[in-house]
Amino acid sequence: MLRLSTLYRFPLKSAIGESLPQAQLDALGMQGDRRWMLVDAANGRFLTQRALPHMTQLSARWNAAGGLTLNAAGFPSLEVPLPGADATLRGAFIWSDSMYVPDAGDEAADWLSRFIGKPCRLVQVPAERARWVEGSLNANEKVGFADGFPLLLIGQASLDDLSARVGRPLEMLRFRPNLVIEGSEPYAEDSWKRIRIGSVEFRVAKGCSRCIMPTLDPLTGERSADREPLTTLKTYREREGEVYFGQNLINEGEGELKVGMAVEVLE
Repeated sequence: MLRLSTLYRFPLKSAIGESLPQAQLDALGMQGDRRWMLVDAANGRFLTQRALPHMTQLSARWNAAGGLTLNAAGFPSLEVPLPGADATLRGAFIWSDSMYVPDAGDEAADWLSRFIGKPCRLVQVPAERARWVEGSLNANEKVGFADGFPLLLIGQASLDDLSARVGRPLEMLRFRPNLVIEGSEPYAEDSWKRIRIGSVEFRVAKGCSRCIMPTLDPLTGERSADREPLTTLKTYREREGEVYFGQNLINEGEGELKVGMAVEVLE
């Protein structure tokens, strides 16, 4: 039987993720997931572990009011409230999208600029300012600050197979999924088109092409000297110059997910 084995949320894009026993789904995917992002103070471009691997050491916990609690070694904890209706809007650029979103204020910006090592701003995306899902023709399919789609799914068997090929255990958090599924064959998720978990149906949108981030140890932020697991993935998961691992999902409705729920493949 297929079951939902793990749920992960990443409140601040590219910061530490958190494992959850249950999670709510809303119009933008998992509630509280990637609703916050760091941008360069000078040009508004989004900042991630790709260029700043020490973001692996930045903790940003989401709270029920929509705010964040920031923590990092050597820094005092900082509570960041959800920006109000009168918050300053800041231009932010993520991939090919540009948007105006609420700025979290100077205290958060100063704290994070010291941690990052360069001037940056913290921004938040309310539902009414979200982006359209990559390639979607449906005006109701929106996404916050995730790269292109609301949710990412990976089969545990797929990671186990990859670990065996690499020759050492790999952490699932290298790949930053929201949903981990147990009970399937390796890479079975590649063939799924629609699934249901609880009362919520999901459309499998496309495979997830991988960047350099999985070569970072999620615990230390150190990059693999052998460029694993990308080196191995390229030997059997590359097509048209892109390496794929995991599947992007769009939830077609709101509801609650709980670890242990059965997963049904509809198509």
